[in-house]
Amino acid sequence: MYQLEEETEADWWEVEALYDLCFAPGRTALSSYRLREGVAKVAPLCLTLREDGILAAVIRYWPVTVGGQRVLLLGPVAVHPTRQGEGLGGLLMHESLAEARRLGWERVLLVGDAPYYARFGFEKLDGVEMPPPTNPDRVLGLELVPGAWEGVRGKVEKADA
Repeated sequence: MYQLEEETEADWWEVEALYDLCFAPGRTALSSYRLREGVAKVAPLCLTLREDGILAAVIRYWPVTVGGQRVLLLGPVAVHPTRQGEGLGGLLMHESLAEARRLGWERVLLVGDAPYYARFGFEKLDGVEMPPPTNPDRVLGLELVPGAWEGVRGKVEKADA
């Protein structure tokens, strides 16, 4: 039986270790991490998934802006290598996006593989610029409210701390 819960401060080291395992310690050099520095996570959307107390998967979200509009930056999402292929990442995506919608967020942004994230409704965003060196083909968006990305263009910027 899985336990899906909001990430707590007590989870921090274990969550960071899972991210290091899945993405390598150099992950913090990515441009998306510059947008997260000194900014609080969107706590109600940062989830852990455990089975029998063992961390199996995690997801985090951060506030950013694009063209002055409030945007959720999704990521990272990670599933322990021994649990991949079980649908746990999809479960975290669906649960957290439903909660984001319920909390009034309108749009979500991520940097990732379009073929994977298309199944959740993400599409390539034109005119939205992540800090370099981000491949523009990997900048994807999802509307939680119809039309939420219409006219939203510009650089992705750190939200006020």
